[in-house]
Amino acid sequence: MRGDGDGWVVSASGAAYWGRHGAAGLLLRAPGPNGAAAVLLQHRAPWSHQGGTWGLPGGARDSHETPEQAAVREAHEEAGLPADQLVVRTTVVTAEVSGWTYTTVIADAEVQLATVPNRESAELRWVAEDEVADLPLHPGFAASWDRLREVTASMPLRINPQS
Repeated sequence: MRGDGDGWVVSASGAAYWGRHGAAGLLLRAPGPNGAAAVLLQHRAPWSHQGGTWGLPGGARDSHETPEQAAVREAHEEAGLPADQLVVRTTVVTAEVSGWTYTTVIADAEVQLATVPNRESAELRWVAEDEVADLPLHPGFAASWDRLREVTASMPLRINPQS
């Protein structure tokens, strides 16, 4: 189902950005085999914008959604992630151009959740945080990864709402 946020916004410089009301993505963390954090990444389908790169499940915000709502909805649509197993920790505006914003929503899960990719994903993979930068990243995600690492470095994994 298409929302009212689907569509391109063109900046004064002529660059196009997806999401009429901005966009949001979910940086989902869970404990890896060694206890260190791993993050869920999406290998973008070849036909998509910046296809073949790795990034976060996410997409356009609808007019009635907060960034958190949009990111959780998109993660469910693109990766089959159940909202009730995610603990949203914080948000970081990682891109802002001419009033358009991309907000990264950082959330935790108790375990590395099973995923179900939709047609926008060539693959979904849990990746150790220290190995993320070794992948060919979506340019926007690559530009924000160091900043996101700084935010998460001071944020221990929270695996349930009571912790």
